[in-house]
Parts: sequence; structure tokens; C-alpha cells
Amino acid sequence: MTSPIAATARPELAGALASAVRKIKWRVLPLFVVMFIVNYIDRVNIGFVRQHLSADLGIGAAAYGLGAGLFFISYAIFEVPSNILLQRYGAKLWLARIMLTWGLAAAGMAFVRGETSFYAMRLVLGAAEAGFFPGVIYYFTQWLPSNERGKAMAIFLSGSALASVLSGPISGGLMLIEGAGLRGWQWMFIIEGMFSVVLAGFILLWLDSKPRDAAWLSRAEQDAILDTVDEEQRQRAAAHPVKPSLGALLRDPQILIFCLIYFAVSLTIYGATFWLPSIIRKMGHFNDFQVGLFNSIPWLISIAAMSLFAMLAARFKFQQAWVACVLLIAALGMYTAGQGGPVFSFVAICFAAIGFKAASSLFWVIPQGYLDARISAAVLALINSIGNLGGFVAPATFGFLEQKTGSIEGGLTGLAVMSVVAAGVVFFSRMSPREGLPVSAH
Repeated sequence: MTSPIAATARPELAGALASAVRKIKWRVLPLFVVMFIVNYIDRVNIGFVRQHLSADLGIGAAAYGLGAGLFFISYAIFEVPSNILLQRYGAKLWLARIMLTWGLAAAGMAFVRGETSFYAMRLVLGAAEAGFFPGVIYYFTQWLPSNERGKAMAIFLSGSALASVLSGPISGGLMLIEGAGLRGWQWMFIIEGMFSVVLAGFILLWLDSKPRDAAWLSRAEQDAILDTVDEEQRQRAAAHPVKPSLGALLRDPQILIFCLIYFAVSLTIYGATFWLPSIIRKMGHFNDFQVGLFNSIPWLISIAAMSLFAMLAARFKFQQAWVACVLLIAALGMYTAGQGGPVFSFVAICFAAIGFKAASSLFWVIPQGYLDARISAAVLALINSIGNLGGFVAPATFGFLEQKTGSIEGGLTGLAVMSVVAAGVVFFSRMSPREGLPVSAH
């Protein structure tokens, strides 16, 4: 039976193409997964220092929630401009720049002195990280044939699940460090941030912007990749001579539906991420490392759930139904989490994690199948930017509710309602795969 790679390339290039794809995956994908893990940890590690920010700097629940969410405002604003600059300056230079600046910003969190500097550093961190996710997607479009990009994307997104598991023990362990006039939470920020800075230097040595720059590919392998990607583009252009316009994209209600669904998923993920350590602390007298270990439990469960639902969705093909199903699981778990004590809430969030993490991985298959490949990277960046604003709304709302009412039960119920709404939208909307969005002749 002919492999998908062989079918994509001309017969004389099939062997070289298969070899090139194997080399690209082994060389590039592990680096991107590590970058995603570091990116995620630097983004969410403030969840472990909330108690210390309150005790040492007087940052209350509302200020903490607002600061946690402000990251996503600057992230959304700078996402598309950053992706444009990546295309201008090349992936190697620009991804290294992203890693360097976000590492410095993450380390700078160690020196916040109050609410204002806390807000400012979270905004700087969001701006520094902007462009990473769509930049990786764009990189895949330049280096891999279309039938390999989905597999690469799935491996890349696994970094989020691994980061969720690793962030607790790593951050909690680093917070046990004391000395040189710095508290444990300050050392955590500095060490995790500087690891990103070191990784930026490795990117400059290891990554290549274009296949033609890759000395580790033979000339035949370089030609096979470039010819295949170019041929796919020519075929798309021939089938759809008019490229989908930005105006048509913004008028397409389906794109807005994708944004709404991912917004609901992000609400639940970041609501749990930023408040789970606080719930764990109420369960008993745990040190920072123990809190980190407990924090890993829901994410370990979610990894198994993501694999299970991915297999079920592949075998029983109705992607929208599976996304709706896991969103309902998330809704039930988040609603139940608000109905009992800390231990009960923790168990309920472990159940909810089965749903919202599986929803995050299953969701991306739908827009990837719907979109014209020529603009898929840009549109996925748009969906990611708008959807991630849930990371602002959830923690800001939770912080406000806790400061005003002493409880986050209302926030958990709100997350459950949003997940139910998103489940209904994704199940009943028409999301048939197609080659192109409405196009404009202008």
C-alpha cells in the first residue's frame, strides 16, 4: 500500500521526502515540545505563589486574578504582529527572540513590589510570548507536507499536557530554595525564566528557518520538501484561484463560532490552573513542593483521558459529538467542584480535567479540517488569540468574586454554564470540512 508521503510527492522524490520528514520530526518536534513546556510553566507559575504574593507584597485575591489575566490581553494584541515579523525575519531568529524576551520577563517577576509592578510585568510577559503558537504552526507549513502537519501538531500540543504535570513539582521544588536575600518564590521565577534565556541560545544553534538552510538534510531531501510544499500550494491555487480575503474571513460566522468554543475551553482551563493550588492549600498543611505534587494529579488523569478520547474519536468519527461530550464532562465537574469542601472540590476538578483538556486537543481538528490551507496558520492564530482571552476573564472574575464574597462557587458555576453552552454550539453547528472560505474578487 502506498504511504501518504509517497502519494504526496512525485515517485522519484518519495524516498527522499519520507527520509526528510523523519529527520525533521526527530530534530524539530522535541525542541518545540520543550519550548511549549517552558512557555506554559512561565505563563502559569504564578498560581503557586499566590499565597506568598499576598503575604509578602499585600496582593489580594482581586489583584492576583486581574494580574494573572492581564497576560492574555497583551498576548492577544501582539499575537498577529509577532507572526508577521516572524515571516519577515525567519523562524530561527524570531522564535529565539520570543524565548529570550519571555525568559527575561519571567525572571523579572521575581522583583515585583506591589500591584502596579505585578500588572506591568504580566503585560510584558504576554507581549513577549505572543507569536509563539502561530509561529510554530507557520513553521510546519514551510517544512512538512499537509498530510504530516496534523500529526506534528498533535505531538506539539502534547507539550501542554506534559507542562501541566511538570509545572507543579518543578515550581514547588524551586520554591523551597532560600538565600542571597531572596525568597523561594523569587528563586522560582528567576530559575525558570533564565532556563528560557538559555534555551533561546540553543534555538539559534539548533533551528533552521528554511529547509534550504538545513545542513542535516541532503540536497535531495531539501528538494523533496520544497517541491512537495510548493506543489501543494500550486494545486490549492489552481483549485481556488482567488485567495480567501481577510474581509471574507471576518464575515464568516463559523470562525466566530470557533473563537467562542475555544474561549469557553480556555475559561475552564485557566480558571482551574490559576486557582487549583489555592484549593489544594485548603486541604491541609502542605509545603510548596507537596502542593505541586497534588497539582499534578488532575493533569496526569487528563493525559490518559486525552489519549482515550483521541482513539475513540478516530474510531467513531463524529468529532463534534466527542468535543461536545467532553465539554459536558467538564461542565459537570466544575459545577460539582463548587458544592463541597476543598477535598471534594479537588476530586471534582480532577474529573473536570478529563473534559476540558480533552476538549482542548479534540477541538483543533475541526478548524484545521474546515479552513483553506493557505490561511489556516493565520486563522488558527486568530482563534488562539481570541479564545485565550478566556485566560483573562476566568482569573479576573474568580479574584473579584473571592474578594467580594469569600467564595469562588459562583465562578465555578459560570464555567459550567459556559461549557454547556459551548457543547451545544459545537454539536449543533455545521462545521463540514471545506477547501476555502468565502472569497472576494478584490
